[in-house]
Amino acid sequence: MDQRGTVPQGEAPVGRSTVRQGGESVTAAIEMRGLTKVFGEVRALDGVDLSVASGSVFGFLGPNGAGKTTTLRILTGMARPSGGSATIAGFDVTRRADEVSRRVGYLPDVPGFYDWMRGEEFLRFAGGLFATPKATLDERVEVLLDLAGLAGLKTRIGGYSRGMKQRLGIAQALINAPRVLMLDEPTSALDPIGRKEVLDMVASLRGRTTVFFSTHILSDVERVCDTVAVLNKGRVVAHSSVDELKRRGARGRIGVELESGAGELARALERQPWVEAVTVAGNTLSVAANDVAAARKSIPAVVAAHGLSLCRFDTGETSLEEAFVDLVGDGRQ
Repeated sequence: MDQRGTVPQGEAPVGRSTVRQGGESVTAAIEMRGLTKVFGEVRALDGVDLSVASGSVFGFLGPNGAGKTTTLRILTGMARPSGGSATIAGFDVTRRADEVSRRVGYLPDVPGFYDWMRGEEFLRFAGGLFATPKATLDERVEVLLDLAGLAGLKTRIGGYSRGMKQRLGIAQALINAPRVLMLDEPTSALDPIGRKEVLDMVASLRGRTTVFFSTHILSDVERVCDTVAVLNKGRVVAHSSVDELKRRGARGRIGVELESGAGELARALERQPWVEAVTVAGNTLSVAANDVAAARKSIPAVVAAHGLSLCRFDTGETSLEEAFVDLVGDGRQ
């Protein structure tokens, strides 16, 4: 980590694949191909295929029991897959676990701390586990305490709030200047202020390192993530940008309210190729469209062509929560 707090990107094996992100080709930091994990008769992971772009903040979504933590345990070397493969920075997580461990930082869902230590002491202790040279460690500790908003704090960790502990935990996970930072539900037990502080810290890492952000809190993903994947019952059911996921999850319904003439508009819309069904209730219409973009563009024109007065036009914007529920149902495993 240099004086700007950036994470150095060291040498990596050749032959790594690329990921399309924002219309550009970006090197993949994490790749999973047919990743499978079986516990007895339970398939916790069932052929997961996934690529994560370097430098991104990647949201890994799923209901409880979907397989998110199992995936993280495999990627961090704490569990072995039953089948398939996974690589980090081009190194196989099973065959080259030593190389992977040098390039990964990890914050579990319930991190542990030595409450009698101060934040600086804890980071120095963690850095010592990686045999980090003193001069390098001094620099990293200073930068990371500042990044976590804990610089100059002399309070022992036992006196920290939950949010402060989580920020210290992220700093600890960055002490080895990892190429990939793994976060398992980092905001799930925090109050709104603590959550904001942690999310601000995560967002500041974009472009410095790759963040793999596992969570079930959808608002957190909308706030900080570039790209998301949704895992359900051990399978990836979606992988896209947040906006694209919302568009894909849209039910394709558009609401229209008129001063009068709802029946006339319904008959006109039913002749359009992008309309699947029209429901009329008083002067309000609900239009089910198979092409939402075409519907948004054409409905106002149809209204104007028939000389009708438009009171309300709901373009059918779908929340991430609606898209998520559409993909995973009620989430029960």
